[in-house]
Amino acid sequence: MAEAPVLEMRDLHVDYRLPGGLLRRGARTVRAVAGVDLVVPPRSTFGIVGESGCGKSTLARTIVGLLPPTSGRVLVNGADVGGASKTARRTMRRAAQMVFQDPYASLNPWMTVRDLISEAWQVHDGIVPRGRWDAEVDRLLELVGLRPNQRHLRAHQFSGGQRQRICIARALAMRPQLIVCDEAVSALDVSIRAQILNLLRDIQDETGVSYLFVSHDLGVVRHVADEVAVMYLGRFVEHGTTDQVFGAPAHPYTQALLSAAPAIGDWADERADEIVLTGEVPSPLDPPSGCRFRTRCFKAQDVCATVEPALDDSSAGHGVACHFAEPDRRFGIA
Repeated sequence: MAEAPVLEMRDLHVDYRLPGGLLRRGARTVRAVAGVDLVVPPRSTFGIVGESGCGKSTLARTIVGLLPPTSGRVLVNGADVGGASKTARRTMRRAAQMVFQDPYASLNPWMTVRDLISEAWQVHDGIVPRGRWDAEVDRLLELVGLRPNQRHLRAHQFSGGQRQRICIARALAMRPQLIVCDEAVSALDVSIRAQILNLLRDIQDETGVSYLFVSHDLGVVRHVADEVAVMYLGRFVEHGTTDQVFGAPAHPYTQALLSAAPAIGDWADERADEIVLTGEVPSPLDPPSGCRFRTRCFKAQDVCATVEPALDDSSAGHGVACHFAEPDRRFGIA
């Protein structure tokens, strides 16, 4: 019997209300997430990639309850985040934790590591008995590659990579089934980034936790994810296994992203198959009719302006929201 998913999203929409300006009457609505569906099984990693402003971080914050959904459903361990009572939301916060982009802003620099990690146990009774707090802090520090004798140091005494390890330990302190990583390694040096990614993989192997990994770095997502969704202006435009999306992308936007990714030999030879997109990214206040990517797409035709393509696998073998989807291995990356 298949295990129940850790996370489900069903037709999720998240809006922001912007106040009117000096010359503009009335509030305006930005639809940051516009009809997203996804499923994250236990012990797996789901990656989301896309340009800045596409809605990735809004999606991540909605999952952990920092933003309310406008419509649709977010289910964590089968419980609806949006419709839950205050007591139920406390329980769900234990199930889904978040690691943010900036480890310097995520931690109070004057709190000790012990206090940062054990703070969750003060708020949520019953996770760890008080008499075992020190032992559990030591175990978590060892799990993330830090020394137990560092628990009395303050956060400002650590480097950026070490602080991110503390953030991961703090998330694990809640015994979550899901950790949402929102650009969790983008602020780190390349060598430290690799260490953190390997650490996350080792923790998953040991604890069985699932990850939702949000990033604009295609190479990072290629390395860590089992499934990938490509996001553009609040919608998923391509979704499949990592091998499907990165090996033979079918949506023009995904092909453009991957064709621009750095590759060995770029310094010596110009890449003949690189796709250079023209035009500006449309405003989420007023997205194009039909396909949202059509104003920048090199395959756009009349139908793209009137009919919004559905995310289906009829032509590519995995989910693609394009009327003219065509898998092309020339743009894939290893």
